[in-house]
Amino acid sequence: MATRSGNRQQANAGGAANTAKPAKRKPVFIKVDQLKPGTSGHNLTVKVVNANTVLSKKPRNPSSSLRVPARPQQNTRITECLVGDESGSILFTARNDQVDMMKPDATIILRNAKIDMFKGSMRLAVDKWGRVEVAAGPANFVVNEENNLSLVEYELVNVEE
Repeated sequence: MATRSGNRQQANAGGAANTAKPAKRKPVFIKVDQLKPGTSGHNLTVKVVNANTVLSKKPRNPSSSLRVPARPQQNTRITECLVGDESGSILFTARNDQVDMMKPDATIILRNAKIDMFKGSMRLAVDKWGRVEVAAGPANFVVNEENNLSLVEYELVNVEE
């Protein structure tokens, strides 16, 4: 076991000499009409058309149970927002802190977004590995609500060979 840690220390010492980090990649932003089911890692700049609260739930009273909660309880909030750009629109599921940013006509930058399937239709979501931020300035495009990707229903088909 001592040899393993010794090897690790030698490998770390060799790596310390080479402190040049590789350059970070620039994010590639795509348009809404390029989204496909089951994909992730999308970066988009979208405008919020509307926002509808789906769930606003307060936590259960922890004093009624004998178990001590591991983390502080907070409200669970879910809002479905129609977002889009000039190429199309899609429903975005905002959760908890993301809900506060979803004001109509706000320009939002979504990083590392993913496509969730809900009842056969696509929904856009950003989990803990992604980021939702309000853009510095308003977007200079009009949202194309005619091409709503969430209205397209998909069906999983198993292909036998």
